[in-house]
Amino acid sequence: MDNIKKFYIETYGCQMNIADSELVVSILKNAGYEHTTDYNNANIIFVNTCSVRDNAESRVRGRLNVFKFMKKSNKGTIIGILGCMAERLKQQLLEEEQVLDMVVGPDAYRDLPNLLKQAESGERAINVELSREETYADLSPVRLDENGVTAYVSIMRGCNNMCAFCIVPFTRGRERSRNPETIIREINELVEAGYKEVTLLGQNVDKYNWYDGEVNFAKLLDKVAKVNSSLRVRFATSYPQDMTDEVLYTIAANNNICKYIHLPVQSGSSRMLEIMKRGYDRDWYLNRIDAIRRIIPDCSISTDIITGFCTETEQDHQDTLELMNTAKFDYAYMFKYSVRPNTFAARNYEDDVPEEIKIRRLDEVIHLQNKLSLESNKRDLNKLFNVLVEGVSKRSTEKLFGRNSQNKVIVFPSEVNRVGTYVDVLVTNCTQATLTGFIKGDLSKLQIK
Repeated sequence: MDNIKKFYIETYGCQMNIADSELVVSILKNAGYEHTTDYNNANIIFVNTCSVRDNAESRVRGRLNVFKFMKKSNKGTIIGILGCMAERLKQQLLEEEQVLDMVVGPDAYRDLPNLLKQAESGERAINVELSREETYADLSPVRLDENGVTAYVSIMRGCNNMCAFCIVPFTRGRERSRNPETIIREINELVEAGYKEVTLLGQNVDKYNWYDGEVNFAKLLDKVAKVNSSLRVRFATSYPQDMTDEVLYTIAANNNICKYIHLPVQSGSSRMLEIMKRGYDRDWYLNRIDAIRRIIPDCSISTDIITGFCTETEQDHQDTLELMNTAKFDYAYMFKYSVRPNTFAARNYEDDVPEEIKIRRLDEVIHLQNKLSLESNKRDLNKLFNVLVEGVSKRSTEKLFGRNSQNKVIVFPSEVNRVGTYVDVLVTNCTQATLTGFIKGDLSKLQIK
């Protein structure tokens, strides 16, 4: 290995972590370090981590065992943990994982060059200080995606909601919004670089607020949509208590804002929602679903669901299944509850639902959602969708894939590489997860079976 200081970064968790990794690459490249996508060529290895569930942290610890052997053969290698797991465990991580040289929280990335110098001198380095101001607004992220078609743009950081089960406020800090001018500048740079789609990121995008409402989320969405009419705009994640009709009308008024909303419900039981400290009840949530269907009739909706939260009864579980049948989600992210240390639930509730019941209820939720997803996809048969082509299908090099406005993946054959372009695709078949079809101009090749 040559003397150039090369760093490798491996990312786990949410879209925000991916965006943060791109910031880290920008900061370190500006400091004279070279980025590599092969950890075997790296002097420095970072793992950007997630703490939302225990399984995410277990995967990281398993990965550190792999890097431990690398360090034995190359004693100069520096290994660091970044992100939410670093923020949650702090000094404890250095004590538990002797392989680590650095522990760096999500608001301390600007300090990475200094922390690396400290680690290079043989001293273990840590900075997990949370900030009420840091948004990294002046930085231009180095995009790590391979397709050059879609990109993430962070519009705010942190969360104030303090849901009983959630560790994010403790690892990401308080809400703070980014200057809209810097957001528009970054998006203009992406358009000039040839990107065709952006996803605006925040733990709760509906709470975006610049200068006491001078620019709220609806106004920001409209500004972004008007940067370029051919640029697709997505966002994640919405919060049911805060999503306004103004946002929905803004989506409906702009053709390039994708007709897709991720609206986590977590439970269909008002009793459980109160215990979870979600700030809304079942009726409020269904009112938001009705508003979406009324204002944006062709909008797809996804959600998050937790089974087996503290004190959940069989009736609470049935309420969730009934809400799913009413809302008819296009797809969902579904998990069984696992205690996260220091959360309100960990400090005040007993994790009293037996594991086998959590698993059984999760299986029932997954089974129902698979049925609803298949029904949703069947409704798209024989429809024509405008698709942004993102890459080659994993299952066949002769097929491409992309997403429609509703965020559904569509796979189709193509003899020409159309990555980064828009094509009209007729959907002819589907599974519960994927739509398949043919490009409009290639319909003569369609064989009816």
